[in-house]
Amino acid sequence: MFTPRSSRSESGLPGAPGASTRWRVGAAIGLAALMLLLVWWWRPVLLMPGTRALVMQGGDPYLRALMRTISASESNVLRPYHVLYGGSYVWTLNQHPNRCEPIGRGPNRGNCSTAAGRYQLLAGTWVELAARHHPERTDDPLDATQLSFAPLYQDLVVHAWLSEPRWGNLSAQLRQGRIQPVLRRLSGTWTSLGYGIETNSMSRELPRVYQSVLKDELARADGAQDAGESGQQKGRTEKTVPGPHTNSPMKVRRKT
Repeated sequence: MFTPRSSRSESGLPGAPGASTRWRVGAAIGLAALMLLLVWWWRPVLLMPGTRALVMQGGDPYLRALMRTISASESNVLRPYHVLYGGSYVWTLNQHPNRCEPIGRGPNRGNCSTAAGRYQLLAGTWVELAARHHPERTDDPLDATQLSFAPLYQDLVVHAWLSEPRWGNLSAQLRQGRIQPVLRRLSGTWTSLGYGIETNSMSRELPRVYQSVLKDELARADGAQDAGESGQQKGRTEKTVPGPHTNSPMKVRRKT
């Protein structure tokens, strides 16, 4: 017996196989677009985690951008403050880890390195710098071996180090747009900056990375300045206004 086709299937309503397939394809495209949007939004963390904002507050925005650029090449991992040379991690940062990890490639192959943290500082370098710049340093340089290697102190010590005259006023050079000469100047210390002996996939991107994070640092500095000016206005102690039932003025005390 002849049975006619369902009019519902030919109508193109959601129950029809063709419409269902189109719906699934559309949903998959929408989900893919959403995932791409999230990746784009979180790209500094997902694609270049070494460029994330510093833990320390304040400081020179040009040096801050330089520090984020250095770590983009030296420690481009999700936990840059805890990473050791070679990619393994430490859990505690009570002091510099001082673990000599083997070097498996490059001109120093066969040796080992104690480089650690966001700026991959050697244990000896850290002790020397901490004795000069660590906020908790003492008069005895030997105490520097026990000073905290926490993220805040890594930032503070390196920021102070880059501010030293020995580098030839890096901030002034950066304000003139001379990022490549600065990277060249620092390549003797951080050998992955494009002019050293250990370049990597990020090295050639560093000038572009610097320009990107500099915009963020300048915006942060402007925001902090605006907040400071607003706080000063609120800090006025007294303002004279008319009294509610008298022509004489009364004083209103504002919180300082």
